[in-house]
Amino acid sequence: MRIHGKVAVIAVCFGVFLLLYFWGGNAADDPLPREVAEERERQGEEEEAEDRKSSPVPAELRRDVAPKFAPRASTGVGVRPEQPPGGRKRPRAINRGASVNVKSKPQSRIAVRPVMRRARAEEFMHLAVVACGNRLDETLAMVKSALLFSLKKIKFHIFAEDPLAPQFEERLNQWPRSVSAMFRYAVYPITFSVGNADEWKKLFKPCAAQRLFLPVILKDVDSLLYVDTDVLFLRPMDDIWGLLKSFNGTQLAAMAPEHEVPKIGWYSRFARHPFYGVTGVNSGVMLMNLTRIRSTLFKNSMIPSGLSWEDLLHPLYQKYKNHITWGDQDLLNIIFHYNPECLYIFPCQWNYRPDHCMYGSNCKGAEEEGVSILHGNRGVYHDDKQPAFKVVYDAIRDFPFEDNMFQSLFYPIQTKFLDTVNTLCGRIPQVFLKQIEKTMKKVFEERVIQHVRPHK
Repeated sequence: MRIHGKVAVIAVCFGVFLLLYFWGGNAADDPLPREVAEERERQGEEEEAEDRKSSPVPAELRRDVAPKFAPRASTGVGVRPEQPPGGRKRPRAINRGASVNVKSKPQSRIAVRPVMRRARAEEFMHLAVVACGNRLDETLAMVKSALLFSLKKIKFHIFAEDPLAPQFEERLNQWPRSVSAMFRYAVYPITFSVGNADEWKKLFKPCAAQRLFLPVILKDVDSLLYVDTDVLFLRPMDDIWGLLKSFNGTQLAAMAPEHEVPKIGWYSRFARHPFYGVTGVNSGVMLMNLTRIRSTLFKNSMIPSGLSWEDLLHPLYQKYKNHITWGDQDLLNIIFHYNPECLYIFPCQWNYRPDHCMYGSNCKGAEEEGVSILHGNRGVYHDDKQPAFKVVYDAIRDFPFEDNMFQSLFYPIQTKFLDTVNTLCGRIPQVFLKQIEKTMKKVFEERVIQHVRPHK
């Protein structure tokens, strides 16, 4: 009987143990009390804050997402801003490119130190051109060449006579969407802020003097590349834009020499006014830091204290107008004659003209690297005096944007060059072809190969 009693006690104890065990397990699955849950949530936030302090890069990346995908302000195609005082039309800003809206995530309660980023305007390279008369097609060929080979986006500042403005907008708006995404443009009227406008307009060639007033008009632009309408890019604009970083503390503009050989240079033989260096400079391709130009007082031969850019232009013209031949280019030579420390000289392949080959090849940089920027002055794109220049111009003008560049651009140029080998400039085809072939390979690698995702 005693044994049976002990067995019964043991069974009861075991049953109580099992009951407590299952009861405790089920209680563990119940929701935590509110105080405990809040405590654990607070601990989790503290751990997350510690992680962010130890790893700042992801936080910065999260801050950059919203600004990069925020909607861009746009004036809209075909919408003119309000008229400025004086009845002059302000530039028509054409915004090519769609904006993307992204739903923003709730901001973290963790205080984050703001990160300084470049303004959106600095994401574009800026290129200016002045077109008057019958320069519409020539200007569009220049714009096309810049877009074909450049890697970064470009903002074009087109200064044009009133009849040309709607023609530019019509033609540019017809370009493929894939090309339109690479640029924006604004069309400006021809304006001169000082002196007699009619007198400025007739200086050398129609409207050529407009380039002198770019620092005054484009007040919101920091740096700018100006080119003549008869310029063609055979290399990405990115490369000459990068020369801005080579400026020292006093340099504010860059140009190429007018000639490589002083004995046959125009300025060294015929100029009746001061000019830069030994052979002068050519202003058909001019890289400018407009901010520095606007803030500099320029030495001159008229007053000892120096004058700002805008205040200098008109008295300088009045003093030398009976002694200059090449208009605004001569005035630039005079300015930099008295301020040589302000000018950066880039080599001749960045402004390659018929003068570099019609008297014998005299641009060593082009012989070694090929032509980077072709400048068809003397009207050589439109006559048969230098067919090597015309071959390149015709090929770029007629190239369909979305065709294969090697098949529809490079090979036709290469083939047509065979007909020019007996001419002064055509006998050195490698000078014209070397850089453009290299550029096409580079553009293909940047735009196609590097953007193809590898198959997993």
